[in-house]
Amino acid sequence: EVLHREKQNAKIGEGGISHGIITPEAEQRALDTLYGFKLTMDQFQVSQRFAFATSAFRNASNGHGLAMKVKDLTKIDITIIDGEQEAQYIYQGVRQALDIGPENALIMDIGGGSVEFIIANQEETKWKESFEIGAQRLMDYFHYHDPIFLDEITKLEELLDTKLIKLTKAIQQYNPKVLIGSSGTFDTLSEIHSFGQGEAKSNQTERPLSIVGYNNIHKEIIKSNREQRMRIPGMIEMRVDMIVVASCLINYVLNRFGIEQIRVSAFALKEGVLAQVVEKVREQTTNPT
Repeated sequence: EVLHREKQNAKIGEGGISHGIITPEAEQRALDTLYGFKLTMDQFQVSQRFAFATSAFRNASNGHGLAMKVKDLTKIDITIIDGEQEAQYIYQGVRQALDIGPENALIMDIGGGSVEFIIANQEETKWKESFEIGAQRLMDYFHYHDPIFLDEITKLEELLDTKLIKLTKAIQQYNPKVLIGSSGTFDTLSEIHSFGQGEAKSNQTERPLSIVGYNNIHKEIIKSNREQRMRIPGMIEMRVDMIVVASCLINYVLNRFGIEQIRVSAFALKEGVLAQVVEKVREQTTNPT
């Protein structure tokens, strides 16, 4: 049973992720956010707390220092995980949300600092890799005009050609035809798609999105400025800026690798962590030491 669910956008990578630092402003947002979470956990008398940091922390020169500041202020002990562990947690989260099936699928999770790709079926992962080409980085490098210029999209895709060579080889080997997007940008695309279809917001762990629906949304996003994007039904302010380059990345993957179907998982890293925690608690209960 979920007793409380809350999401805050601390924008830890804003202004510094492309320079290998967490800015003082981002540090303060992180501290304020986590202190608020501490108060909520105290209210619910939480006995075990699990916190994980990903790309913005692991690649910042002051990432470990900020983790210590968080611990001093909130008593929350942050574990900074590497890209491989992040990808594994994402896979565990996705397989809780939907049945991947026996055939290989390409799972994609777009963060601010990194993007994780996993090729897997319901039973096992075949390949996984984390790439430091997250939406905040791509936005810093390429999104100088709003609406984004076509030559900025071209330069973004040229970077992806060089950065995703390992992914290209893995797809040639395992031949996935389905893209499963997890949380974040994909949630927002699904919401926009649902509004366009006249459907109510989905509370299912697998959310609706089709290739045709995505293509229509992508065309609208790249021709719109921020104000126009905010007027798209289903858009949220948390995603309105980075969704442009994130959608360009999705569009690249769909077209470059001949993907035939797109699915959306509402679960990702945190649900993967939760699944592992629950499993450990069950093991301890079943086999107490």
